[in-house]
Amino acid sequence: MNVSFQLLKKPTNEIIEKMVIWNNDPSLRPLIRPNKCEADLEKIMTTSEIESGMKHSITHIIKIDKEVVGEIGYQIEPPQLFKKEKGTVWISIIIGEQAAHGKGIGTEAMEYIEKVIKKEGFSRIELGVFEFNKVALGLYQKMGYKEIGRVKEFTYWNGKMWQDIRMEKNI
Repeated sequence: MNVSFQLLKKPTNEIIEKMVIWNNDPSLRPLIRPNKCEADLEKIMTTSEIESGMKHSITHIIKIDKEVVGEIGYQIEPPQLFKKEKGTVWISIIIGEQAAHGKGIGTEAMEYIEKVIKKEGFSRIELGVFEFNKVALGLYQKMGYKEIGRVKEFTYWNGKMWQDIRMEKNI
């Protein structure tokens, strides 16, 4: 298994289509986007919404061999930061292909993006993880991210509202 990463300068239709599929996958929706109510969980994201969101992020695609299996990206000092500190980037990751889950790709992707961010001259990373996403929370803790706060009633899933755990790491 050869895992590689590539800066996405101009997304192809194939990559956009994969991102639309991932963002609309019922098993991934609760994990990757905040939902204010049960109806939001059913909302289908469009190609234009995906493309619009990409304009605010520096995205890298994740491949196994030659197949695109996910994306990892960052935003520079975005408004959702819990701590508004200069030099902070917000990261997000999606391992969209089910066959790629549980293979350590998330860890490799996080190590990769941390190196990219450090090389770009940034020293602090912040992220958010829904409190029920124990797999992602474990990954971030293993990689040295520390909780800095919580946003109450942030996302709806499984019949109730959940918190968003905000985490940081200095690199």
